[in-house]
Amino acid sequence: MADDYEPMPTDWERGLAVVAHPDDLEYGASAAIASWVDEGKSFVYVLASRGEAGIDGMSPQECGPVREREQIEAARVVGVSEVEFLDHEDGVIEYGVPLRRDLASAIRRHKPELVVTLHYGPFWPNGARNSPDHRNVGEALLDAVGDAGNRWIFPELNQEPWNGVRWIAVADGLAATHAVAVESSLDRGVASLRAHRAYLEGLGEGAMSDADTFLRDAARQAGERFGGRPAVPFRLHPA
Repeated sequence: MADDYEPMPTDWERGLAVVAHPDDLEYGASAAIASWVDEGKSFVYVLASRGEAGIDGMSPQECGPVREREQIEAARVVGVSEVEFLDHEDGVIEYGVPLRRDLASAIRRHKPELVVTLHYGPFWPNGARNSPDHRNVGEALLDAVGDAGNRWIFPELNQEPWNGVRWIAVADGLAATHAVAVESSLDRGVASLRAHRAYLEGLGEGAMSDADTFLRDAARQAGERFGGRPAVPFRLHPA
């Protein structure tokens, strides 16, 4: 039997969530973020793209603003008021110096102690292939945490270095080590996903109810390794 999850650390105040697309955080992590906000912690969301390639029946020019609005509303539902979009091109986000620079700049601006991101391995726990956008953003973020603390990397940004990131938490049901109880925040986590109405409708009939079921089942399953309480699991790394 797998070991039980450890509780996430609580001795921090500022968090930064970095993902590729609108809706990435809402497939689980947002319920944990709602719980942290309830405890008085602050969070900022940074998205590499506006998700403009995410709805097959809607052109990128039309889709980008819709998904931006939905992400801002999804963040509001869980108590996050600051959402930034870096405008890398959805679907072809590249790992490289420009992305590292943008992420290092965000880390220096917001000075997080905890950085949250999405699973960026090649495959999801169910064996499905993971998006190259997810993989590239995750890898770039790991490097940007180090970049942000070195004043001689990206000096053109004219920002003070930030060495205060203590942990990187990856929302990862595959190799999680820690978890956050979400009994009091799971409903808001579900509501934050449902805020992506146009995106879910674009996925087809049943996607809205399927999303609700997915989140509740995942929280229940994670809770089996966390004292029976609904939970969101993370793979936690010291920075």
